[in-house]
Amino acid sequence: MPRFAANLSMLFTDAPLADRIDRAAKAGFAAVEVQFPYELPAATLRARLDANGITMVLHNLPAGDWAAGDRGIACDPARQAEFRDGIARAIDYAQALGVQQINCLTGKAGAAPSDAITRATLVENLRYAAERLAKEDLRLLLEPVNGRDVPGFWLDSVDKALSVMDEVAAPNLFLQFDIYHAQRSGGEIAGTLTRHFDRIGHIQVADNPGRNEPGTGELNFGFLFSLIDRLGYQGWIGAEYKPATTTEAGLSWLATYGDNA
Repeated sequence: MPRFAANLSMLFTDAPLADRIDRAAKAGFAAVEVQFPYELPAATLRARLDANGITMVLHNLPAGDWAAGDRGIACDPARQAEFRDGIARAIDYAQALGVQQINCLTGKAGAAPSDAITRATLVENLRYAAERLAKEDLRLLLEPVNGRDVPGFWLDSVDKALSVMDEVAAPNLFLQFDIYHAQRSGGEIAGTLTRHFDRIGHIQVADNPGRNEPGTGELNFGFLFSLIDRLGYQGWIGAEYKPATTTEAGLSWLATYGDNA
């Protein structure tokens, strides 16, 4: 059975970030992930992880000003220096927190004069990031995000992400496969998982429509989780969904599908 990591940027959000670790442990999660841990010192988060016996499996590179609408800066040629500065900070947090994979959100196209320049900027930045992370024995993840939820997001499909990965050609660059975003952008979840399994470094999950708990929408998670097991996935699956009510009220799916012991 799969093992699930609570995404602390989506779950237990009525509590401060550090307290969400306590809540996740009490709810039965053995691991967590977070989009941006940078609001707290890494030592504060590490202490709370250790106190609860919780593993942190993932965080993102800094992605600009989220409140102002940024959803990543990796494809913006005007922000390359900012992107590269963020890599060092992300590595520091990963090393302090025991995280082995760091995810990159490419962001919106921005003010680049052409799509070709946007793509070239992203490829250059990913090569730089992958090289920096490889020196620390870390993996870089690349996440496509559907354009319905985030209009203008440049890397808006799995196929586009794989094409960019081919061009970057870094051995430590893997796909972050978010089942919700993949369903919204193209579907064919089982086939995509099977065809590209060896290139997937991390899986995340939410149901569609609504991006709520598994079991609330159209996706057959019993089938998908069994497939992921048969394919031999050894990682954690990030529970990155919006609870329909409260996090705890919607956790019956974890007992149905999970094996976090």
